[in-house]
Amino acid sequence: MDAEQLQTYIYLIGAFAGLIFLFQFVCLWIIYTKAGQPGWATLVPFYNYIVLMRIIGKSDWYWLRLIIPCIGIFFIIPILNGLSKSFGKGAGFTVGLIFFPVIFFAILAFGSEYVGNKEATA
Repeated sequence: MDAEQLQTYIYLIGAFAGLIFLFQFVCLWIIYTKAGQPGWATLVPFYNYIVLMRIIGKSDWYWLRLIIPCIGIFFIIPILNGLSKSFGKGAGFTVGLIFFPVIFFAILAFGSEYVGNKEATA
């Protein structure tokens, strides 16, 4: 494989990754809109987490747990579980959001209706 072919493959992989990234933004925009929140909030760093906490019924400050080094990753699971419950889904759907986010965020965006979170905490 010469350098030109390698460069072409890298461009194709980058374009494919960019399309997936754009598709995720569209899905999140639709999810936020279904939940009665502004869709543009998905584009604003950190504010999108605050809006997500409102959708799942958590405190606006709950997102700060995500930035704790080394353990912040473990707080993603309860957040995704809250998102699943907010759309009337269960724990199995949460597992899907963790391992196959592109597919399961699309299911939330294009298939499910927002039912709210009954376990809201301020």
